[in-house]
Amino acid sequence: MGETMAMLNDDVNQIERFLNTGFNEILQLVVLFVFSSFVLFGVSWQLALVGLMPLPMVLWGSLFYQRLISPRYKRVREAVGSLSSRLENNIAGILVIKSFTAEQFESKRVKEASEEYQQANRHAIRLSAVYVPLIRMAIAIGFGGVLLLGSYWVLEDKGVLTVGELVLFSMLIQRMLWPLTRMGVTLDEFERAKASARRTFGLLETPSKIVDPPDPDSLPLPVRGAICFDQIHFTYHRGTPVLMGLDFMLSPGETVGIAGATGAGKSTLIKMLLRLYDPDRGCVTFDGIDLKQLEVREIRHNIALVSQDVYLFHGTIAENIAYASPQAGREQIERASRSAQFHEFVLSLPEGYQTLIGERGIRLSGGQRQRLSIARAVLKDAPVMVFDEATSSVDSETERAIQESLMPITQGRTALIIAHRLSTIRHADRILVLNQGKVVEEGHHNDLIELNGIYADLWHVQSGDLTPEKILPN
Repeated sequence: MGETMAMLNDDVNQIERFLNTGFNEILQLVVLFVFSSFVLFGVSWQLALVGLMPLPMVLWGSLFYQRLISPRYKRVREAVGSLSSRLENNIAGILVIKSFTAEQFESKRVKEASEEYQQANRHAIRLSAVYVPLIRMAIAIGFGGVLLLGSYWVLEDKGVLTVGELVLFSMLIQRMLWPLTRMGVTLDEFERAKASARRTFGLLETPSKIVDPPDPDSLPLPVRGAICFDQIHFTYHRGTPVLMGLDFMLSPGETVGIAGATGAGKSTLIKMLLRLYDPDRGCVTFDGIDLKQLEVREIRHNIALVSQDVYLFHGTIAENIAYASPQAGREQIERASRSAQFHEFVLSLPEGYQTLIGERGIRLSGGQRQRLSIARAVLKDAPVMVFDEATSSVDSETERAIQESLMPITQGRTALIIAHRLSTIRHADRILVLNQGKVVEEGHHNDLIELNGIYADLWHVQSGDLTPEKILPN
């Protein structure tokens, strides 16, 4: 994240600085060079050649410098991104850092990133500090040669040049050559901007692995919400397999709970459903159509997600609830808020639904953010609702209230509820238990308890109903 923000801020600013100053200087230099060359060669082509004698050296030196400095500035931009990433992580995780008294450790890591940036900059500046004076010396030689030879011709009355022409020549050669002393600085800025542009456009031009089909299908209306995971296999990049033959169906209007230990693949199947990733093998269908044959926008438009990692935007409570439906009226917002057991809290605030919640909802507690997220999903009014640990950040009383409201919320919709708190999915139409990326148990709560398998063990752990034999291994 820090590297991406460095690209969006520092790298873009670097490009802007070059376009505002460096590019303007290059354009002026080209126009001035063309005009002055025409006049100078008209007055005395011999003296013009003397004056332009340093030009090949300047051009060759610039190309050589460019080849040497380019990798150094690339390293500078990478070091900036690394430093920005470290700072962003420290600011975002300040509570964890303080709670573990890790200030000294993090300060050391920031210092190391800063020193790396400093060394990269020093490595680049060392070369540019040599290049710029050499360019100025070469230009001074050309200017001095013009004055020396021109003055000799005038004083010796060779008839090649008059005093007036020498004055004109001196003025124009100075106007033409002196801006070249800025060539080193301008080229330096150009190389910095090029390194920034390479990173920025590299990010912008990175192709998405999830693309719409060239001739997409459309979901038949009305959308029913039938979901099918057909022998799904999936592995994250360089990771171990997460889903291995995941196979189940959700009927329209059915509420299905998903349980399982951490790492069983519960959150990954949501990413499959939203088509954030494509399976390595198998397919996911929506109302009988493979997700790969549908537009990504249409898939996500028909799914309302309540994530365990709630993200809220800076703005009012009303704006965040109506995020998916900006045209929603006050009555619709309040109805969705009541469904999420959030309305009473909002009314207790002095400004009600116009209360600003701050960046990422910092002015709300974890439970309040979660309830706002549920209200946002309810207002979206999608045929499929997905709850990923929707009650993970709420207290027991709020959890009970949300559980009571889940039935009317999901009425007539297909609902997929992932929960570590099994009480949240106790009354689901079906419960699927995942283990090692596939369904190992399926049934209603009471049936799974009687089965005395993984689900029963999880239930006993959470309810505190453990016998000494279950607690202590033989």
